Amino acid sequence: MARPSAYVKFVTLWALLGAVKLWLAASLDLFGDEAFYAWEARHPAWAYSDLPAGTAWLAWLGMELGGPTPLGLRWPFLLMGAAIPWLLARIAARWFGAEAGWRAGILCLLMPLTGTLGVLALPDVPLTFATLLCLDAIAALLRGRERGAYALLAAGLVLGALSHYRFVVVLAAGLVGLLLVAEGRALLRRPALWGVLALGAAAWLPLGAWNLAHRGAGVGFQLVDRHPWAFHWDGAWFPLVQAVVVTPLLFVLLLWALVQVWRRWRRGEAGPWGLVLGAAGVPLLGLFVLGFFADAERVSFHWPLPAWLALMAVLPALGDGARSWSWSWRAAHGLAAAGLLATFVWLAAAAMPTWRSPLADRPLYPDNFSGWRELAVAVAHELDRLSPSTQVVADNFMPAAALAFHLRRRDIGVLDHPKNHKHGRAAQLALWGYVRDSLRERPAPVLLVLEDGAVRPRELVDWYRQVCVLAGPLPPPVTVAVDDGRKRFLLFRLPAGAVPADAPCVTPALGAIDRPGQRVPRGDALVFEGWTMKDGAGVRRVEVLLGGEPVAEAMLGLPRPDVVDFWRGSTDPAQPDLGFRAELPAGSLAPGRYRLALRVHGGDGSVEVVGARWLRVD
Repeated sequence: MARPSAYVKFVTLWALLGAVKLWLAASLDLFGDEAFYAWEARHPAWAYSDLPAGTAWLAWLGMELGGPTPLGLRWPFLLMGAAIPWLLARIAARWFGAEAGWRAGILCLLMPLTGTLGVLALPDVPLTFATLLCLDAIAALLRGRERGAYALLAAGLVLGALSHYRFVVVLAAGLVGLLLVAEGRALLRRPALWGVLALGAAAWLPLGAWNLAHRGAGVGFQLVDRHPWAFHWDGAWFPLVQAVVVTPLLFVLLLWALVQVWRRWRRGEAGPWGLVLGAAGVPLLGLFVLGFFADAERVSFHWPLPAWLALMAVLPALGDGARSWSWSWRAAHGLAAAGLLATFVWLAAAAMPTWRSPLADRPLYPDNFSGWRELAVAVAHELDRLSPSTQVVADNFMPAAALAFHLRRRDIGVLDHPKNHKHGRAAQLALWGYVRDSLRERPAPVLLVLEDGAVRPRELVDWYRQVCVLAGPLPPPVTVAVDDGRKRFLLFRLPAGAVPADAPCVTPALGAIDRPGQRVPRGDALVFEGWTMKDGAGVRRVEVLLGGEPVAEAMLGLPRPDVVDFWRGSTDPAQPDLGFRAELPAGSLAPGRYRLALRVHGGDGSVEVVGARWLRVD
């Protein structure tokens, strides 16, 4: 029986992955940044503080035609993501024939970064699509095929300018690639090309105008505020991170392809070698060097994707004459497929609470996908019980944007949270008039929503105190616990009226269980030790919960100077004696996995569940 052709394999794989991506796009709750792009889509503009307008415009188009649902938001990005493998196959086919094109397309489908592209409404989708439009157009022009190529190049340049500031890297790489080949230098002397480049440059004008009108807030965040611009060793992780996200063997083969491209260009061989060397080499080398000086806190593993795609277009043709190519090729496909499958399983787990909850205590927990629907349901329930004039104010942009999406509200307020500045959204929120500088004078009731864990643990008490300054004493909250408490939101009902200037600061309770560890042997007596605190009110009583049920009453008042030292300035009246101890008799628990937590009864009458984690009895 004849083996299926590369074309049949490509189409079959593309259709299968398309069905999986469609299900994920409809099932996944919004990623935190997606919710903000949906919020921007409800405020049409030519540019925004974090990005050019393209992502918000696509989100607007999606929701206008598909409705205000996750799939409605994502379908334009899903279509672009589905088109990217076809574009790459077409580019490779221009250079090396149809068979090489379909083989490059298969690699594009299998690599996790591109195989999942389009599931989420993120700017990397139009950026990558625009990059391949430009590469396809340049490939056609270098071969003397001008029909439609200039229009294609113009579309790519405009879409890229509207997608992200990072498209500048693509432009620089493309220019270097043209300069490295004689045909490219000749192309740069054509007036028609410069006309298209002028059109592409004009697409940056709205972003430039926005920055001029707002003191360079967008450029300042992208190029200055988010980067330390001081040497650090985090950049040394760049190769390892890329090997993981590209998948290790494919990563090695693509680097081998880069070396081969450089050698063939040095020998002056005919082919796309100079163009690919610029398109791939410039971003990879530049981003590697940049990693030693730039932002190491935010995710950037996807930045080199356009470079990998340029190399992917030439890899099948380069490998045909290499020794052991058949073995390496099959192994690279298998490892990439395994990585793609693992990525899809992780996304599926993020979409289904029953799969997601077991990840609660693990680093792979999908935090930015989790809890938004549950929060929206809880907030809607609270609003049904409160005055119709109640205002909703969230502490940072992520829950605010998620609530705006799920509740279909345009009036969600936001506090001046560090997270807004960290992600470049503070200027945009202020421009919309959503930032609430103070909640101490309240003409109407306020439902205040705090995302517990939105700041680093060391900064949490200081942030709670800052909220007290903005809003006055915080009443006992309604706690929304997601995935057994891994994600928590605190809802505070703040009545209308003015808050006295001398009102004390009462914050939410904090606590943790330090002992036992995550695993204990069956039959031993269980001793629970840890700490709790509640600034301004103190802790009156602590219960240890297993599976949500109380199993022991804690003895309070044990010294914990380490906790006081960690959160300096605590106003809990029991400090420094913030520790507790509780015991369970030997043999109380059968083998199994239990959810462990603390129920803290505050001196102000509040009851809060904190410190949730897993305990396994062997």
